[in-house]
Amino acid sequence: MKEISLPFIAKLALVLLCILMLGYLAILGKSLLAPLLFSLLMAFLLLPLANFLERKLKFKRSLAAITSVILMIAILYGILYFLGNQLTELWADWPLLVQQVTTAFHDIQSWVAKTFHINEYKQKSYLTDGIEKSLATSAVVIGTTLLTLSSSLLFLAFTLLFTFFILNYRRLLFTFLSTVFAEEHKAKVNDIVREIQRIIRRYVTGLFLQMLIVSLLMIITLSLLGVKYAILLGLIAGIFNIIPYLGILTALLISALITFATAGASSALFVIFAFIGVHTIDGNILMPLVVGSKVKINALFAFIGIIVGEMIWGISGMFLCIPYLAMLKIIFEKTDGLKPWSILLGEEQKATPRKRKVYRITKKIKLEEAE
Repeated sequence: MKEISLPFIAKLALVLLCILMLGYLAILGKSLLAPLLFSLLMAFLLLPLANFLERKLKFKRSLAAITSVILMIAILYGILYFLGNQLTELWADWPLLVQQVTTAFHDIQSWVAKTFHINEYKQKSYLTDGIEKSLATSAVVIGTTLLTLSSSLLFLAFTLLFTFFILNYRRLLFTFLSTVFAEEHKAKVNDIVREIQRIIRRYVTGLFLQMLIVSLLMIITLSLLGVKYAILLGLIAGIFNIIPYLGILTALLISALITFATAGASSALFVIFAFIGVHTIDGNILMPLVVGSKVKINALFAFIGIIVGEMIWGISGMFLCIPYLAMLKIIFEKTDGLKPWSILLGEEQKATPRKRKVYRITKKIKLEEAE
């Protein structure tokens, strides 16, 4: 059969149409696809444990899968329980915190009155208008909060179920991927699946290790600075750090506001410097060391991925965008004709002296051949 060659405009139109259709389907299927993709990452993480229970301890496949999921639930429960205890301590001191915020607010009012010559009565009237508008929408805020909580519980339930099913039927899924493609592509497909499995498992493990190290660094740093709720703020920094770029910024704002309310502006400034220092260590040392360069996406496309993920699936999309961009990068590397896209997603490769020497020799040989 003669291959039909389409003009560039037609190919571009088809590609854009496919992207729009996939994006629309992703928005429609958020309730199903988001927990499914998240559970796929958890399954990659739990796969070595499930294999160990099945091969070494002779567990049945379903029992090994459910044991792995129960262990994951226990670890998550421990983290949430510890975080809940820290939040209880903050809640117990909440009246004192409100009083300190009120005092700081009056100090700011006096400073504004002296600097900008706006008397405190006008400031209060501006604030009263803002509070009335906020109270008018309080019912909407409460409803949204309850809806978010119920959606999170449903998301967690679906994730746990999908993780169990993926672990239990992992060989069936792998066989399907091996047989759905033509025979000449089977070896390459198997290679891509194993590479994705290895890299993503390393990524998820490294992500949790990175979260632990960032939490410990922030707890130690904030404790040395004498910041109240150092453990809670350190945990918030580590957990929020899972979301690239925007997560650490959100944790910084929360920590700076709480520190400002409890210890004043100077301590809040030190906290900001501490966050900047730990984030610098995390980005330049921890991330390449514990996660590796194979899944490292350049900052431009990582940021674009985060924005698109948030637009489609909210917070879950912001978290999922980086590992699945890494999967696409691996697929592009292994597929002929798509390697330029892998280069576009990855970091710029710096030429070593050896590579530059090889390049000069190769160029010289080609020039000699041309002559």
